[in-house]
Amino acid sequence: MARKASPTILQEELYPSSAESMREEQSRAELDDARLVDLDVDEESPFLRAQKRVSARRSSIPKKAANRLLWAGVAVVVLGAGALLAAGLYEYGEHSWRFRIESSDNIEVSGMQNVSKAQIMEVMGGDIGRNIFFVPLSLQKTQLEQIPWVESASVMRFVPNRLRVEIHERTPVAFARLGPRIELIDAGGTLMELPPKHKYSFPVILGMNPGEPLSTRAPRMKAYNELVEDLDSSGARYSQDLSEVDLSDLDDIKVRVNDPAGDVVVHLGSSDYLRRYKIYVSHVQEWRQQFQKLESVNLRYDNQVIVNPEMEAGAKQSALAPTMVKAAAAAGVKPAALITKVGPHDRAVPKPVFELTEKKIDPKAAKTPLLAKAARSGAPPAPKAKVRKAVVKAGATKKAVKPAHPVAKAENHPAVANHPAAKKPAPVNSGIPKPSPAIAKQQTKTEASN
Repeated sequence: MARKASPTILQEELYPSSAESMREEQSRAELDDARLVDLDVDEESPFLRAQKRVSARRSSIPKKAANRLLWAGVAVVVLGAGALLAAGLYEYGEHSWRFRIESSDNIEVSGMQNVSKAQIMEVMGGDIGRNIFFVPLSLQKTQLEQIPWVESASVMRFVPNRLRVEIHERTPVAFARLGPRIELIDAGGTLMELPPKHKYSFPVILGMNPGEPLSTRAPRMKAYNELVEDLDSSGARYSQDLSEVDLSDLDDIKVRVNDPAGDVVVHLGSSDYLRRYKIYVSHVQEWRQQFQKLESVNLRYDNQVIVNPEMEAGAKQSALAPTMVKAAAAAGVKPAALITKVGPHDRAVPKPVFELTEKKIDPKAAKTPLLAKAARSGAPPAPKAKVRKAVVKAGATKKAVKPAHPVAKAENHPAVANHPAAKKPAPVNSGIPKPSPAIAKQQTKTEASN
C-alpha cells in the first residue's frame, strides 16, 4: 500500500488491524499449498517451508531378502515339476513296448568282412527282448573285441528300439603254422581263423607254438615285419618270393624261396636282409650249375657263403589234416608250405619180422657173411664216409668250390666188392634166421663202435 505524502505515520499503518493480518496469512498459506502440490519444480527455493513427512509402515523382512525368498520358491516349484515329469518319463520308458528290441533286425552291424553275423549275434543276441535303455554298451563293446578278427568295436543306441554296431577288423600280414593247423596272424601276433572266401599271398611263419602267450609272439612278429619291410624297400617286392619264414631262432632267420627250379632255404641272419638276399638272387644260377642239388645257402656271415650246410634237426612239424590243406590252399598258401618236411631222423623204421634178444645175439657172429669173410681174408675195412661243407668265400671262382662227397656204402668199396666171397650169395640154411635190414644195420653199428 502506498505511503502518504504526509510526514506523519498513522497508527493503522504501523499496527494493521487483525482482520487484515488474517487475510494476509490465509493468502500466504494458499501460496505454500500451491508450491507443495507443484511436483515438477526441479529445485526447491530455500525460502520455502519444508514438506511435512508422512509416516509409512515397514515390513519385518528386508526387501532384498524377500526377493531372494521369492525366487527360491519359484525355483523349488520348477524343480519339483521337472522331477515329476522325469519320473513319469522314466516310468514310461521302462515299461513301454516301444523301447524294446524285438528281433535281430533291430541290431544294425557294419564293417564286417571276415567276421560272421553269427559271431556278432553270440554277443548281442542276449539283448533281444531287452529295453534299449538297459543295454550295457561298454560290456558289449568289450565282448565284441574278444573276437579274434575284431580289432575295435563301438555300440550305439538309437531311440526308440535300435542298436548300431560298428566293427573294425584286423589286417593279416602272414600265415602261421601251429602244429597241424594254419591260421592268419596280424602284425601284433594275434591269430585269426582262415576266411572261407578271401585269398591272400603271404608266406607261412614257422616257429610259433599253439599255447604261447601274445607277449611271446610279439617279438617274432616284430622281426618278421622288419624282414618284409627291408626286402620290399627297393621296390622289387622280394617278400612275394617267400613261401616260408622260420622265426624259431631270431639270430638266424631262415626263409624258403619259392623257386621254380627247386625250393631253397636261405639263412639271412638277424639284420641286413636285403643285401644278403640280393647275393642269393645274383648267384643262385651259378650255384645250381656247380651242385647237383641246391638245398640251402647260409648267408649270415659277411665274408663267406656256405652252400648246402648241414641242417640241424629242428622241431618236428605235425602233418596237416586234409581238410586244413584244402582250406589253406583256398586261402592262398603256397604249395611248398603245405608239404610237411621230414628230416633224416624222423623217417619211420620198418618193423622187423622177428626180434632177437641180447642173449641170443652173438656179438662175434653178428657180422653179415660178406663183412665176416672180408675180415678173415685180411681186406681193409671200408672207410667211413664224411660229409663236407661247400664253402664259397666272397669273390671266389667256380674252382674254389667243391661239392660235398656222396656217402660211400660198404658194399661199393673196392676191397669188399672185388673179394671172391662178395660174389657168392649168403648161405640159405645157416641155422640162424636172417635178420631184417633194420636189425642188421643196428648190429653193424654196434660192432663198429666196439
